[in-house]
Amino acid sequence: MSTTSRPVVSARRHRTGITTDQGSKAGRPGKAGRSGKGGHAGQGRIAVLFLLPALISLALLRLIPAGVALVESFFNESLLRGGRTFVGLGNYADLLGNPDFRQSVAVTLVFTLIVNPVQIAVSFLLAVLYTQRAAGSKVWRALVILPIAVPPAVSAVIWSVIYRPDGLANSFLDLLTIPAQPFLTSSSQALPSIIVLLSWIGVGYWMLFLIAGINDIPDEIHEAASLDGVSPWRRLWSITLPLVRRPLAFVLVADTVSNLLVFAPVQILTKGGPNGTTNLMMYDVYNRAYAIGDLHTAQAEVILLVAVTLIIVALQFRLLKGDDR
Repeated sequence: MSTTSRPVVSARRHRTGITTDQGSKAGRPGKAGRSGKGGHAGQGRIAVLFLLPALISLALLRLIPAGVALVESFFNESLLRGGRTFVGLGNYADLLGNPDFRQSVAVTLVFTLIVNPVQIAVSFLLAVLYTQRAAGSKVWRALVILPIAVPPAVSAVIWSVIYRPDGLANSFLDLLTIPAQPFLTSSSQALPSIIVLLSWIGVGYWMLFLIAGINDIPDEIHEAASLDGVSPWRRLWSITLPLVRRPLAFVLVADTVSNLLVFAPVQILTKGGPNGTTNLMMYDVYNRAYAIGDLHTAQAEVILLVAVTLIIVALQFRLLKGDDR
């Protein structure tokens, strides 16, 4: 009896074990689901903690000052009455009626229409060139990127020496038997001279983003185009350019915002002159706030500069909008 009962007991235990294992396995998904939800919530809290310093910095350095500028733009300082007085849209009306401000807006728009396409086109062409597998491409790419390491103020000082009447630029023109040029003192040459300086600074920086976008294009696409006999220019126009549309859109918007906030080169090289031909809006804000001392009107101009920036960026997004399917 004992010998026959042991297999039965072991079989029962075996069946019981199977049932227990299956029951435990059946219960696991519910626990996993609960732990998954908790895990996602924990990851969300961790992400918020990591983003918290950036969010605090954004609020303290961007959002709160913007709100203060908006509020202060509706007030004015009265030396006769003492203290601040609410003027509503009076500061904005004074700005719109000021010929110097209107000239500053016109100069800024012309500057933006010239410098952005120049920088984007040169950055894109250099990115295409330096992604080719050619001897020395990495060395030349490093040389183009090198100006990024130089602060804009230092770059402006360097180019102020280059643009001097006896500087490097006129020395080079003398080798070509071209008369010396008044780069920074000519009303027709001052703004192009600043555009050349800013392009020297910015082209290498924006090129990095476009190089990353071009390197993300699968090699199989270019190889298939080569087998089909597609010319290099056609590949550039029909393959490379459409596939880097997203990096190109980012570069265009970021470059626009950066150029609308240009200050140091204008302050160091021309101080808005000659005859206001380089008086960009950002420099005009500085001049109105600290040279004239009209802080509230300067804050109204800051709000208008932000509005101009948003309008230009919105137009760019509209032009670059494509079918994302």
